[in-house]
Amino acid sequence: MSERVITSLTNPTVKAVRALHMRKERRETGLFLAEGLKFIGEALDQGRAPEILLVGRDARPHPLLERARQQTEAAQGQVVSVSAEILAKVSRKDNPQTVLAVFRQVFTPLEAIAPARAPCWVALEQVRDPGNLGTIIRTADAAGCGGVILIGECVDPYGVEAVRATMGSVFAVSITQTDADSFLEWRARWPGSVVGTRLDASTAHHEVEAHRPSLLLLGNEQAGLSDDLAAACDVNVKIPMRGRADSLNLSVAAGIMIYALTA
Repeated sequence: MSERVITSLTNPTVKAVRALHMRKERRETGLFLAEGLKFIGEALDQGRAPEILLVGRDARPHPLLERARQQTEAAQGQVVSVSAEILAKVSRKDNPQTVLAVFRQVFTPLEAIAPARAPCWVALEQVRDPGNLGTIIRTADAAGCGGVILIGECVDPYGVEAVRATMGSVFAVSITQTDADSFLEWRARWPGSVVGTRLDASTAHHEVEAHRPSLLLLGNEQAGLSDDLAAACDVNVKIPMRGRADSLNLSVAAGIMIYALTA
């Protein structure tokens, strides 16, 4: 398959890729945008080939880039050569990466989760900040968690900011979307401990004795974990505040709890 060359900013492919910055477009197409060779390499390692690979004309030769080209073509995807101006328009950055790619989104159904596959899983209720979500996905990957479950109206895990914050872990971590009622019904069959985080909890995070596989629940940045989900936990814990700050950033709290439950 020959490499296409696009020079126009109004080309339909350029417009379609750029539109993936919008959640509506991502939802309708089932696609998302990732930037840079590192991200693309993570995807290839997980058996995920790009549907569209945009390569800047100034991109330096690299074995990983050649691998990306080959695997994109083998998967019947498009390899497109573009100018730096097009890359900047698509990425919405003044200094874009020289390689961008479009991938198919992957979600794991709630009923397909196999709890025993990992020591810990993470569930997030109505998380709003893409940076927080991406960082939590990255931390879950680093700690060997099985996946991240998004409950209710959460920020899109496949938005550009969230994907960027995962540093490529979006391709390695199972992601599930569900509503609160479905989650509560499913949680009733969880074989290990379910641990929630609440500022009003009386148990410190380091005191919890959880049985694996652990399921960690965290609420959103403003309201915290809802009463209904907190009531469904075997235990709710808090991370003690020893200074003047009365709370932690959600992704920091998640990191502390994930490692406490996987130590």
